[in-house]
Amino acid sequence: MTDASNDAGQPLIAHLLELRNRLLKAMVVIFIVFLCLFAFSRELYTLVAKPLMDAMPAGTNMIATGVASPFLAPFKLTLYLSVFAAMPFILHQAWAFVAPGLYKHEKKLAIPLLASSVLLFYGGAAFAYFVVFPLMFQFFTAIAPEGVAVTTDISSYLDFVLALFLAFGLAFELPIAIVLLVSTGATTVEKLSKARAYVVVGCFVIGMLLTPPDIISQTLLAVPMWLLFEIGLVFGRMVRRQQLDREQEDPQNR
Repeated sequence: MTDASNDAGQPLIAHLLELRNRLLKAMVVIFIVFLCLFAFSRELYTLVAKPLMDAMPAGTNMIATGVASPFLAPFKLTLYLSVFAAMPFILHQAWAFVAPGLYKHEKKLAIPLLASSVLLFYGGAAFAYFVVFPLMFQFFTAIAPEGVAVTTDISSYLDFVLALFLAFGLAFELPIAIVLLVSTGATTVEKLSKARAYVVVGCFVIGMLLTPPDIISQTLLAVPMWLLFEIGLVFGRMVRRQQLDREQEDPQNR
């Protein structure tokens, strides 16, 4: 291999080594958080199961149909919560990796977007836990046929709520998606405003696909998505106005 090829390959190798190091740091932090939380895995599962337990008829309990479910369900929940709690550090490592290749104005936009994305995801999960789950589980237990005992398996319940946490967390990222689309020129605020009626219908379709087949949870996902769409339009206008001001100050960067 020639010296020129070595010089050309070295930056790529350096980037790959940096990426590996940052991934290792993120995994170490996740592992440390997991070790700290695992001692409280049973209490954490009880906390996550509280909305369902409060809605179940008196004298009924959740069940474990699998032999290892009493251990695996809290273990799985703790692992997911570790990633969930370490997300700010993971995003910081991702930011530190890509930041050197960004322009100054891109960095100014990326920092608030990263911080907002974390807060919005947490907000979506919190909204699901404190608002959606109590209403939804009350509805499910109330419509159970007479003579049917509502005894949910702990593993099935965990998979169900984790999917809803993810659905609501991602749905609350809608303002971030709008700002990115507007800032990159993929669309404009005016086009999105004209498509508002289709967006509202799309919110309810997404609610239908991502939530259980009941009108309560579907509406509780669709309405916040529509409100977040309107918030995204407001911030999209602000970002576009800043871009126009920057282009007027420096026409060569158009």
